[in-house]
Amino acid sequence: MKPLSLHALAVGDMLPTLTLEPLNRTTLALFAGASNDHNPLHIDMDYAQRAGMPDVFAHGMLSMAWLGRQLTDWCPQEKLRSLSVRFVGITRLGDVIRCEARVIELIDVAHERHARLQLRTVNQMDESKVLGEAVVAL
Repeated sequence: MKPLSLHALAVGDMLPTLTLEPLNRTTLALFAGASNDHNPLHIDMDYAQRAGMPDVFAHGMLSMAWLGRQLTDWCPQEKLRSLSVRFVGITRLGDVIRCEARVIELIDVAHERHARLQLRTVNQMDESKVLGEAVVAL
């Protein structure tokens, strides 16, 4: 895919995709430590099973962080004006997550050109896990 310039965007353009390694327990433990979110549903298999889950699963905020990484790999962090998501599925161990972003609108806000982006994370079966939007200054 040809790299997209901040100044040459058009509605419908896709940003470069971020594809991650399969989710593993080490990633969950590292994120728990970095975020200080030690909810046992994400790091303790026995606890997760007692709660009715087959195993631990990813923190929702980890998926949001991956989308933020996709955006800041593409543009400088200071260009990000907003980022919002909703969680629509559980990201399980072994899932290979792909972060996607598509330009859905180009707008002027307070004398600044912005691109509104539709975001999503999907697993290897193309099941949506997180849906969202971001606004980036051009």
